[in-house]
Amino acid sequence: MIERFVEPDLRPKLKEADDELRLVEDLGIDSLTMMGIVILVEDVLQMQINNEDLRNLRTVGDIKIFIDCKVRGLPPPKPTKLLPIEQIVSVMPIQAPFLFLNEATITGNNAQGKYKITGQEFFLQGHFKDNPVMSASLMLEALGQWAVLYLLEGAGPEEGKVVDQAKIFFTSCEGVRCHRICRPGDLLSMTVKPKRTKMPLATFEGSIRVGQEKAAMAEEITLTFAFADAKKLRIPS
Repeated sequence: MIERFVEPDLRPKLKEADDELRLVEDLGIDSLTMMGIVILVEDVLQMQINNEDLRNLRTVGDIKIFIDCKVRGLPPPKPTKLLPIEQIVSVMPIQAPFLFLNEATITGNNAQGKYKITGQEFFLQGHFKDNPVMSASLMLEALGQWAVLYLLEGAGPEEGKVVDQAKIFFTSCEGVRCHRICRPGDLLSMTVKPKRTKMPLATFEGSIRVGQEKAAMAEEITLTFAFADAKKLRIPS
């Protein structure tokens, strides 16, 4: 349904069935084109979509989930949360020069964003000599940081409780595979999705792409966490 509104040279991206494709940045869908899509969806599925709902549809996956909810008569999903670097820095226990997050979006079922390898990173000075390459272990670290961000800013493990940022630690990883060497100038697109979350463990799957190429993935990244003490959350009167 979306394909007919996308420029021919961008249509192959849709065939990859990537729910993380962004409507504006990756597919070039502007507000006028979006209205055409909405009119078609309303006509075919006999439903009504209001402008407030449109503001929250940023990816192909957002559209799929939204339409599925409308068809099944369920409430629409919570809107995507956009986090600028300033907000990321304010909540993350990891800080520069070891922070691999430049921008982030968080939904009810994933956290995604980007990190550009500038070539100025401290670890590139020795990895490798005269051949700077981001190590696989650091790509895994980057995915772990996205999982931490999801625990802190995404859907909480338990309603009404807040995860303590000082009590999140790496536990294990499974099914790690690297597909591409990542060098200075590469823009890493990273996504993590929660698989199981029950205190004290949270397990995620994660992937990294450069453009449309797979760079690395982890079938499971497990963190241990704890909730913040309720006394620390009280606001002084």
